[in-house]
Amino acid sequence: PAARHLSGLLQGIRPQAKVLDLVDSVEGAVKWLRTFAAPDLIFMDIQLADGLSFEIFQEVPVEAPVVFTTAYDQYTLKAFKVNSVDYLLKPIDP
Repeated sequence: PAARHLSGLLQGIRPQAKVLDLVDSVEGAVKWLRTFAAPDLIFMDIQLADGLSFEIFQEVPVEAPVVFTTAYDQYTLKAFKVNSVDYLLKPIDP
């Protein structure tokens, strides 16, 4: 639900932006990143269905800049050690 909410906010703010996919697991994200070309920007939650999103960076190169969206502020420093360009705390409102 939070990913769909964010997707809706993005479309409302920037209608020309294209949301390529919504992935809710580390495994799904790794498969997606291995299959498709790097997107321009990734919005990534930290707590995923099967682990923390930081595991993705250990499995596959992530070349796109990442905006982390999370309810947890304790991962801020760790986020900026990977491709993070921003760290947004939930709930996210326009």
